[in-house]
Amino acid sequence: MKLDRIDVKILNALQTDGRMTNVELSEMVNLSPSPCLLRVKKLQAEGYIQGYSARINMAKLGQALTVFTEITLKNHRQLDFARFITAIEKVDQVIECHLVSGGYDYLVKFVTTGIDEYQTIMERLLDLNIGIDKYFTFVVLKSPLIKVHLPLAGLLQQ
Repeated sequence: MKLDRIDVKILNALQTDGRMTNVELSEMVNLSPSPCLLRVKKLQAEGYIQGYSARINMAKLGQALTVFTEITLKNHRQLDFARFITAIEKVDQVIECHLVSGGYDYLVKFVTTGIDEYQTIMERLLDLNIGIDKYFTFVVLKSPLIKVHLPLAGLLQQ
């Protein structure tokens, strides 16, 4: 499916406010409600829209610590990567995991109640013997910018 400018408008609007009604969305993108809904359903069916969720204000939840961790594996066979991913997927506090190029293998983002919980998680992962050679921890002190939307216009110009 090739996206046209109306599809891009729909995606932009929904990533800003996924709770807007179909009528509101149709007005934003200059379509009548019925064709607009058909386009949204097609974008969902084609996998462009993976789901909808609420953005939670972490400050309202109480104490929370965000940690980025660079993880290097001992070995680099497919089995080693698969074993690591299987284990890391089971950790609720892991909210992102990226296989990266460079001096380490994975960049993992944790959100925990504090440094003690983070360290307990890392010790548990090391005890599982899932191939972690070394890890480096970066505690987030402040997050002056967090965007939750993708730069669709730039991505789709390609």
